[in-house]
Amino acid sequence: MTSLATWLWLAGAIVVEVTASLSLQAAVESPGWYALVVAGYLTAFVCLSRVLRGGMAIGVAYGIWGASGVALTAVMAAVLFGQSLTGVTVVGLVLVIAGVLLVELGSQRAHAARARGDAA
Repeated sequence: MTSLATWLWLAGAIVVEVTASLSLQAAVESPGWYALVVAGYLTAFVCLSRVLRGGMAIGVAYGIWGASGVALTAVMAAVLFGQSLTGVTVVGLVLVIAGVLLVELGSQRAHAARARGDAA
């Protein structure tokens, strides 16, 4: 079972990665934003390392981080920068998120099966 602290580190990694990605778009017009881009990506990887130390599998952590980052970045880019968010885009985001949920479900089942095998 993954601890609450590990999930909070993952949430932090997602937030700073999305912030860095949005700052990258802002830096196109104002290069000063590049400092936040670099700081955000470095911080995201530090947070991800804490997630892995907390025992979350890399496939699960990276999947959740990546899918959440893609979805939140797309939505926030539409809000902040007026970028289009079409129906096809939304369907794609839903499919990415569904895929990550399936990976998480598969990981939990594999972990449970391994635990049952260890107990026998």
